[in-house]
Amino acid sequence: MSHNQFEQKSQAWSALFSEPMSDLVKRYTASVFFDKRLWQADIAGSLAHAEMLQAQAIISSADLAGIQQGLAQISGEIEAGAFEWELDLEDVHLNIEARLTQLVGDAGKRLHTGRSRNDQVATDVRLWLRAEIDLIVELLLALQKSLVDTAEQHIDVILPGFTHLQVAQPVSFGHHLLAYVEMFARDAERLGDVRRRTNRLPLGAAALAGTSYPLDRERVARTLGMVDEQGRACVCQNSLDAVSDRDFAIEFSAAASICMVHISRFSEELILWMSQNFGFIRIADRFTTGSSIMPQKKNPDVPELARGKTGRVVGHLMGLLTLMKGQPLAYNKDNQEDKEPLFDTVDTLKDTLRIFSEMVGGQINPATGRKEGGISVNREAMEQAALRGYATATDLADYLVKKGLPFRDAHETVAHAVKAAIAHGVDLSELPLAVLQGFNASIEKDVYPCLSLRGSLDARNILGGTAPAQVRAQIARHRMRLG
Repeated sequence: MSHNQFEQKSQAWSALFSEPMSDLVKRYTASVFFDKRLWQADIAGSLAHAEMLQAQAIISSADLAGIQQGLAQISGEIEAGAFEWELDLEDVHLNIEARLTQLVGDAGKRLHTGRSRNDQVATDVRLWLRAEIDLIVELLLALQKSLVDTAEQHIDVILPGFTHLQVAQPVSFGHHLLAYVEMFARDAERLGDVRRRTNRLPLGAAALAGTSYPLDRERVARTLGMVDEQGRACVCQNSLDAVSDRDFAIEFSAAASICMVHISRFSEELILWMSQNFGFIRIADRFTTGSSIMPQKKNPDVPELARGKTGRVVGHLMGLLTLMKGQPLAYNKDNQEDKEPLFDTVDTLKDTLRIFSEMVGGQINPATGRKEGGISVNREAMEQAALRGYATATDLADYLVKKGLPFRDAHETVAHAVKAAIAHGVDLSELPLAVLQGFNASIEKDVYPCLSLRGSLDARNILGGTAPAQVRAQIARHRMRLG
């Protein structure tokens, strides 16, 4: 490339330099082949900036019209796949600006008045992430609805509740699924908080110190929808912080990591429940794979891969934190490394939420027109597992407390009863009344309903409890919340 060609290609900053960038450095420093996904945000920000420049009499109406026409043509070219992205132009911003200048001449060159790539990229990433957050929240709502639908179908299915992965107390399977609805609801709330802090305008901070042009930054913020609940413009208030802040990306990655951890916990349960040792559920074939050597196998690949991808997303969070920890003010080239982990986190979370929503909620079978669930429940296996673990021992202790025995004494008494049941190979509910009375004379025949799995479930009729009546109330609450 000749010196003149070098200047033409890199006109944004090359006049000071006496030799072109080496091809190795060019490839090392370029970001266009991953940041080009920001093109819609870049054009939206440029249109808002240009409109404000004209309103402030910084550029002419003719310049604004040319910029608008040129950016519209560029949008069409990108959407049609006809836009030529050039490595020599480094990033999405310079590629679009170079094409705009090619199309409309000096008007394209005037677009960059009063801004820098530093505040431009910070604005673009915020605009892009804001839209992605809105989509992810919708996906979280869809997953919650799928879980609520499945929970409603299994309110009366008894599942052994575990602590330390030991059978603890019987719970409604519907109640168990609603625990994940609560988790994903918190994830949506967290993302709403992240969105508010993401939705602030850096544009106008320029390189780091602001600009001498009379910009109306609040006008640009309002144009781009960067406003609070009262419609007030949200503008980054310190130019140094505006161009160097990536807290919003870190916050998003933290919220995404927590969400993926919730998915991973659910995945771990699905994997355990599907194993032959549990046999609680079957995952539909379209979400599983077979073995290359063992023909009998069906492997829960979707939850396993989601469990693995959780580590990937958490790793991106650690990467972003490490990226920022040693940076002095203001903008540094390090910040180019924020995009790939952020983009991958968004893509991974969206894909995972989509597939889990379908796996939990099912899909319409085109052949039958009926909705087919992705998870089938073996209620008999669940109940048998609950019976094997003496899950109603606490109910016997509660029964004795109601008879006047202090809880600690009741706890000790029931421990002896469980030991006897283990010795005889029976459930507590199968011990004869005379044997139970040998542990405490106040035990009467009315103890047996308390020792049944169904009785244990029904007894926990308290807000947040697992009684079917409470589960139905929670489902109604979630349906009202989710719409």
